[in-house]
Amino acid sequence: MKSLIVLISNPTAKKASGKKVALASYYLQSKGFEVEVLFTEKKGDAENLAREAVKKSPYLLIAAGGDGTVNEVINGIAGTQMPMAVMPLGTTNVLAKELGIPENIREAMDAAVRGRRRVVSLGKITLVNPPSPVTRYFCLMAGIGFDGEAVRGINETLKKISGKGAYIYSGIRTLSRFDPGLLAFTIDGKPYSGYSAIIGNASRYGGNFRVAPDARIDNPYLYVCLFKGKKRLDTLRYVLGIVTGSHLKFRDVEYLRAEQIRISGSAHVQIDGDYIGMTPAEVSAVPDSLRLVY
Repeated sequence: MKSLIVLISNPTAKKASGKKVALASYYLQSKGFEVEVLFTEKKGDAENLAREAVKKSPYLLIAAGGDGTVNEVINGIAGTQMPMAVMPLGTTNVLAKELGIPENIREAMDAAVRGRRRVVSLGKITLVNPPSPVTRYFCLMAGIGFDGEAVRGINETLKKISGKGAYIYSGIRTLSRFDPGLLAFTIDGKPYSGYSAIIGNASRYGGNFRVAPDARIDNPYLYVCLFKGKKRLDTLRYVLGIVTGSHLKFRDVEYLRAEQIRISGSAHVQIDGDYIGMTPAEVSAVPDSLRLVY
């Protein structure tokens, strides 16, 4: 009996096409696998499809899309024994870059079936606003404040047309009106304050930029970049610092390793490039919570 691989594809991902999915399916079948392809139709579908796919006990689950699709699949299988691989079809494919997964379809599928099965850690965030707390896992990062507000402002139609251009445009618009309130952070029991933060479970951000250079998905810690300046010029300086790799040298940027983080105050939040809501929030590292193939 052939081993089953379930491939969950987001057909609206920036680099997605039926031809690429068909090529991946054909390649996997040529290696002796049975392949079931499931397409998403709306936000949340990838998580639900992944959760249902686990019940079939397939040999492997493949998330085909961008980082948002990958995040949904992760939220469907976190804490299970189900191994997962990535077929990068999105705008920036940050996780694929972090893991060294090629964007060439055949090479990505070869990595999926020949790669090592590794146990990695995730971040978990709970937005504690009543009446409906929201809990989500993230593999890459959580952005609090400016970062979250910029992702919230992304025009999805523009994103489909221009890809990264939509992020840049939203960032400029957000910067022009950004007026943050002070946030209180409790990081492993110690108090801190700032106006924005990026909490990294992985080192890369927005492509090949490294906001938290010490973060690795195979260690049980998160790394917090805490931005303490309130002015728009401060935020612009932070952005340029991230682009040039100099942000950790700034006196008003604090860089901390963490296991538990509590955030009080009001700020927008994004995880793995998708907007999820507002603080207050609780964030924690969750060791050994995902089986990832790369």
